[in-house]
Amino acid sequence: MNQTTAKLACITGVAIAMLTGTASAQNSPASAAIDANLRTALERTDVPGVVALVTSRERVLYEGAFGVADVATKRPLTKDALFRIASMTKPITSVALMQLVEQGKISLDDPGEKYLPELANLKVVESFNAATGDYKLRAPASRPTVRQFLTHTSGLGYGFTNTTLRDFKPRAGESFPFGPLVFDPGERWLYSTSTDVVGRLVEVISGQKLEDYFREHIFAPLKMNDTFYNVPEAKGPRLVAAQQRAGARLDGAIELQKTQGALAVAAPVGGGGLASTAEDYGRFMRMILNGGELEGARILKPETVALMSQNQIGAVSVRALRSALPRSADFTFIADGRDKWGLGFLITVDQVPGKRSPGSLSWGGINNTFFWIDPARGIAGVIMMQYLPFADAKALAVYDAFERGAYQLVSAER
Repeated sequence: MNQTTAKLACITGVAIAMLTGTASAQNSPASAAIDANLRTALERTDVPGVVALVTSRERVLYEGAFGVADVATKRPLTKDALFRIASMTKPITSVALMQLVEQGKISLDDPGEKYLPELANLKVVESFNAATGDYKLRAPASRPTVRQFLTHTSGLGYGFTNTTLRDFKPRAGESFPFGPLVFDPGERWLYSTSTDVVGRLVEVISGQKLEDYFREHIFAPLKMNDTFYNVPEAKGPRLVAAQQRAGARLDGAIELQKTQGALAVAAPVGGGGLASTAEDYGRFMRMILNGGELEGARILKPETVALMSQNQIGAVSVRALRSALPRSADFTFIADGRDKWGLGFLITVDQVPGKRSPGSLSWGGINNTFFWIDPARGIAGVIMMQYLPFADAKALAVYDAFERGAYQLVSAER
């Protein structure tokens, strides 16, 4: 074989790997349909790569990997690829805190400042002038509770979910370790840095750093051996590249981000930062499906999982937020004004034909990783992509097709 022929063979091999991928050992028509849907998304160049997994309470029903882990090198994506799961860290942090609630070390209705004195001086933005940067603060009507930090009703926000926080700059001499708040605690729901506070609560109450606590009390018992804040150097080559759509508004072709994240996270927080695999997150989901237990390892009591799965925000509803920054699209995946929030999870209220049941739990990460857990049907699914913006329309379409395929698979099995 001459050099030119060898080069063509290599390119052809990469192209075949991109479109063929590695799928589950199942050969059922329903699993083949999932494979076909994911391959079609790659053929259309909707997404560069995807790993997806469906699990029941007992076992993995489907797993597939398609496309590339790096749009520059065309490195093939494999089922054991490590993805930066960002806010899919939040349910894990919430589980950690609920373990401490079970042990009587913290109460859901305690004010957060009881454990974190830095929360004692939280203030609400009463007025803000975006043109001048001038602002006026006031004391909150009540102190945010542990429950409110778990449910994103504390009054905190993110810069990409709130224009005031996007533009807010503290005056000289002022600092806000957490906050400021943009509404009184309990008044409404706003996706926020609240789970960062939950992570600090875990550290302060347990006396352990977050990654150490997770490893001892969640990851090791569940055999989640590929989930880290600080990815071991030996596993670094399995990490999927940080990617984004091109253009100022992230609406072009997918390219590498100029800066690739390091393997180590200097200061882990509860709201994000973990890297994980579809298989590992599948084990976490199976634990929830099984009422807090997996393969003999009990992480939570069944009644605690039930509590986490119930509406914890009362008459307040989850809103389909408009994004304030290009790194995220609007939250169109939320049933605006109808969905609810539990202790760490979005709760689906509506039944959509061919998709998850009412009462299903879900969320995602900003790099377009998503999961759902359907206790009523006894299945869960996770799909991992790795690019910005969050809630990209094409990523959501792939997610939708995968979820529909998962329920066809389950129906066929039964």
